[in-house]
Amino acid sequence: MKNNKTALITGCTSGLGKALSVKFAQKGYNLILVARNEDKLKELSNYLSQTFHIKLVFIVYGLEKPEAAEYVFHKVQELDLKVDVLVNNAGFNEFGNFIKTSREKEHEMMYLHMFFVTDMMKLFLPLMLGNKQGQILNVGSTGSYISCPYDAVYAATKSYILSVSKGINAELKGTGVTITTLCPGSTKTEFAAKAGMEDTLLFKLFVMSPERVADIAYKALMKRKTAVVAGIYNKILVISSYILPNRLVDNLSKIMLGKQHRAD
Repeated sequence: MKNNKTALITGCTSGLGKALSVKFAQKGYNLILVARNEDKLKELSNYLSQTFHIKLVFIVYGLEKPEAAEYVFHKVQELDLKVDVLVNNAGFNEFGNFIKTSREKEHEMMYLHMFFVTDMMKLFLPLMLGNKQGQILNVGSTGSYISCPYDAVYAATKSYILSVSKGINAELKGTGVTITTLCPGSTKTEFAAKAGMEDTLLFKLFVMSPERVADIAYKALMKRKTAVVAGIYNKILVISSYILPNRLVDNLSKIMLGKQHRAD
């Protein structure tokens, strides 16, 4: 199946980003894959191009760098490629008690989740508007809706992604360009292990496969939904956060994210 459209996907070498890359390849999209690990990019690119017979290029860059969005944008321009779908998936988590987490890593996380995503939209949206068509998928979190003890900065960055995406999407009404925000919960990827969260209840209960989340994301994007929370459990979790008292929501979050991170 070929559709002659191109999707640019960031943070694509593992987990949800890899599952999204496979999903778009299955649907016949040509791909621009962007991540920092060249070996994994080459391996994934070879697999997708040979399996799905699509055109594929990759860009190697650390996306937490201040100039990252401009670098990616200019590289795409040099390659003379048109981006029909932009997927801002790249992200990571600095997890733990706020007074003990790394300020440097939190700065990188804030830059990657907020500045980079904003800059990518700022750079690619004018071209999409000129073509009178385009779609953007930004990856938020259930933390976009819930302030999370032991994960406060991460949740705040994801709240920003949801808020800015919804606001800009409203501005774009009638243009042929839309922004969809995916808000997954715990997903079976390397994300939890890298953040040191794999032993928390959150990543032991109701964990979804990245393939299932990618399928939900793709369907929501094609339906041009403003936002989608992946999975019934996560939908209940988000709705409950609006109904239940804040103190109870905070206590439940502490239980789900583990008591081991309490301040002494």
